[in-house]
Amino acid sequence: MTDALRHGRASLAFGFFAQGVAFALLVTRIPAIQDRYGVSDALLPVFLAAVPILAGVGSVVSERLVRRVRPSRLLRWSQPVVLLALLGVGAGDGVAVLAVALAVFGLAVGALDASMNMLGVSLQRAYGRSIMLGFHAAYSLGGILGASLAWAGAHWDLALWVSYLPVLVLLLPAALVGSRWYVDGERGGAAGDGSTGGSGGGAGAGVAFKVLLPLCLVMTFAYIGDSTVSNWSAKYLQDVLGSSEQLATVPYNVYMVTTLVGRAVGDFGVRRFGAVAVVRGGAVVAAGGFAVVASAPGAWVGMLGFTLLGLGLCVLVPQTFAAAGRLAAERDGRPGASDAAVARLNVFNYVGFLIGSPLVGALGDAWSYRGAMLVPMVLVLVTVVYARSFEAQPDRYGGGHERPRTADVGRGSNGL
Repeated sequence: MTDALRHGRASLAFGFFAQGVAFALLVTRIPAIQDRYGVSDALLPVFLAAVPILAGVGSVVSERLVRRVRPSRLLRWSQPVVLLALLGVGAGDGVAVLAVALAVFGLAVGALDASMNMLGVSLQRAYGRSIMLGFHAAYSLGGILGASLAWAGAHWDLALWVSYLPVLVLLLPAALVGSRWYVDGERGGAAGDGSTGGSGGGAGAGVAFKVLLPLCLVMTFAYIGDSTVSNWSAKYLQDVLGSSEQLATVPYNVYMVTTLVGRAVGDFGVRRFGAVAVVRGGAVVAAGGFAVVASAPGAWVGMLGFTLLGLGLCVLVPQTFAAAGRLAAERDGRPGASDAAVARLNVFNYVGFLIGSPLVGALGDAWSYRGAMLVPMVLVLVTVVYARSFEAQPDRYGGGHERPRTADVGRGSNGL
């Protein structure tokens, strides 16, 4: 079983990496997609909003599906659909084709995000120590590679399908082969063992929404912060801080790199100091980053703020998924109880993404962009209030799943 867990961890990390590549290739080529299909500026926000909305639908549907099939199987087949839909976006010949491709991409991404994090949470419980941040570090690495490939495609003026096809050819077979080693940690067995999945129709039913509400809010606030950086960092540096157009492209890349670094070492921090301390520290650092951005006298200080944002925000989302899975397992001892909680929580990923960009834009136009940066700062600070929700409560364990390792509990970790 130790070898199976190691193989499962490696294959799932590759799944996160492939998802990071695919998503970055989509979002960083939006101007090229708009030009290819002649989508008007008025219609573009509709297309952009449809993807996270449908992803939320896909996540909700996943909550139902995993009652009958293993999350590993859902992940095995949703990832190829995402990659094929990405190629469809690049190779289509009309707006209707683009709409269908984006709809399929959104629905599949919702199922993919939910099932990846379900497997990550269950593997972390099986390991008995924090490994969740490592999976999200692989996603960040994929995002950096995808953004770099997108830059190369734009630089060489390559057609979208020419940029996307090699990625599909390389990642699709590798993802399908790697899916043979996916492990549903709590349910036992690998994805390819032929056993039927599902935790029964009532899996996760004992976890009321009000119990998950603090974590849902943290997830929303984290993605409001993330979407603020993704959508407004370049404009803020150029229009508010007076940087050059070339320099304005740097903050997002710096943000992604510091996100990767923070996640790569974050699991060690959780094991040493506990999830509560890491989440609190991340929230304070992220809030400090927004404060620096809002008060920056020039572009280089502004980039320091975006660097702090990457280091702070990067720990919040993985630990929120881990806490939701742990909380569900504590309250409902049935195998796979955490899957429904993870799927519900994943919806708020897209809620934050939908709220963040319009919120900052509206505040910036009505007030000032410096002032607008203070709003996500306050929201991220609210995470400190909810940090106790990330604390393990080993005395409440029981009914069909293992307790956390004594050493981990003694260090105050999240017990997963």
